[in-house]
Amino acid sequence: MYKQHLRKTHRLPSVRKSPALIRGDVRHGYWLLIALLLLTVAGCRTALRPPGDTPSGTLNWSLEGVQDLPGLDPARAGNQQSTTVINLVFAGLVRLDGNLEVQPDGAESWQVSDDGRVYTFKIRPDLRFGNGDPVTAQDFSYSINRALTPTTGSFSAPAQLSHVLGAVDVAEGRAEYASGVRVLDDYTLEIELDEPQAFFLSQLTYPHTFVTPRQLIEQAGDDWTKTAYGTGPYMVAEWRPGEEIMLTANPHYWRGSPGIATVHFPFYEPSEEAYQHYRNGDLDIAGSGQNGIPAERVSEVKHLPDFRSSPALSVRYIGFNNQLAPFDNASVRKAFALAVDKQDLTERVLSETVIATNRILPDGLVGSRLAVRGQDFDPTGARSALNQAGYLGGHELPPVTFTYALEGDNSQVAQALYRYWRDHLGVEVTLEGLELQQFIQRLDETFYEPEQGLQMYLSVWSADYPDPHNFLSQQLHSSSPNNNGHWSNVAFDQLVDQADQMSRPNQHQERLQLYNQAEQVALDEVGWLPLYNPSITVLVRPTVQGLDFTPQGLVASDWTRVWIAGTTETTETTEDDAATVDTTSAD
Repeated sequence: MYKQHLRKTHRLPSVRKSPALIRGDVRHGYWLLIALLLLTVAGCRTALRPPGDTPSGTLNWSLEGVQDLPGLDPARAGNQQSTTVINLVFAGLVRLDGNLEVQPDGAESWQVSDDGRVYTFKIRPDLRFGNGDPVTAQDFSYSINRALTPTTGSFSAPAQLSHVLGAVDVAEGRAEYASGVRVLDDYTLEIELDEPQAFFLSQLTYPHTFVTPRQLIEQAGDDWTKTAYGTGPYMVAEWRPGEEIMLTANPHYWRGSPGIATVHFPFYEPSEEAYQHYRNGDLDIAGSGQNGIPAERVSEVKHLPDFRSSPALSVRYIGFNNQLAPFDNASVRKAFALAVDKQDLTERVLSETVIATNRILPDGLVGSRLAVRGQDFDPTGARSALNQAGYLGGHELPPVTFTYALEGDNSQVAQALYRYWRDHLGVEVTLEGLELQQFIQRLDETFYEPEQGLQMYLSVWSADYPDPHNFLSQQLHSSSPNNNGHWSNVAFDQLVDQADQMSRPNQHQERLQLYNQAEQVALDEVGWLPLYNPSITVLVRPTVQGLDFTPQGLVASDWTRVWIAGTTETTETTEDDAATVDTTSAD
């Protein structure tokens, strides 16, 4: 999954998700460290909009890096841009709050069996779709099974839900309904797993289990998302391909009337274009975790109260095709890793807008306090490793192509990497920049037909939920459908398999130690080459009230209390929206 744009999955050898991007979760006690990552608004008190008021105003929010959205079907959520919109239109059983903790949404409560395998959800009796139709447990069952069905073409549901009893049978076409998804009555849904999973509730915050309107889907067919509605705060009003999408407030939202009447998402492929529109007053929000404020522009705006920045729970990395020469040789992968000057890359090229890293787990993620040994910049060691692989001075090395998506700061990063490999290895690498959707397609091809795939590529992964499982098991296990580079190691697989099954609180530290050992194995063999942890950089007008800024991006704990100052009656607003971030964490 091009975290940048790919969506991840769990582990299911026969099911493949489209490589690409982002959503998170958490609770289980030890996720308290995430709360410490929250951005807090300093020196002010924000007036809350009274719930129930008539929605008013338009929020202009840019979507960078795309010319259009590939789709809005929650079951097929495939990139960060689509997921941003999906999360406003649709909703599931549970959601994330401003602390990135799991909270009730369509389900008002739930219980978990003593063995950690059976979850029983109570659906809100007043829950309705945007057209006013009531929502029952049967609608959730339909939506989950629909996401698993092969004809739906979900990239992530069959993999992430593979531990639900019967999910694999549905995903592989042997059954119509998963035996572990049971409707007990109109407002009670039961989900049974084949083994305990510490992160299951967190996975339910990702769109593939969001409830969808069966009647609209069956009536409109493939065009249903053009007028989509769910149980979220907004509905699709108009979608102009290649230009924009407009959302309007859902009059049947279970929390009450959203504070803002219309949300307008214009599409900007270059981040620079969105930045200029923000500076010209055309946008209320610009930037994201995937496509932040251009690095060279940060110095122009970092002093403004509009500017928000926080380390993201993501890692930008180089992936290698382990089934294509020369990167089927671990010494070659190590040579290319040791030749990269990450300090120069992050400080000079990216103007200190990111944080260099030698590890797969992003800083602040649970487990990231446990030490690992990465591949430090070592030109002499890089040449030695290349010689050890049999390519003295880079001679007789097959032609090497480095591929990346044309978005954000990727071109500057690619040019810098070209220089490092040329200067420190004597290797002239061919750079190949592709439009985002083409890049994602090529990653898919690399998974399915590695001999015809990419040799080496720039990718990114962001947390669907803040757990090492999401970065290790789901990305580098030999059977993972996200393992685009086909790196495989028996010891790694055994370690993460064991850790994945530990769900009891008293197993927490042992679980983290196993993930730590697995991460070290992957770093030693250069399964990935981690480069840096991106920062989420956004610009938000001080008039926009009620949004929380977190390491996962902008989150609204309650859209009925999000509003734009000056568009409705409020109590007292504040003058200072300057923000600080606490990145303290603890395991």
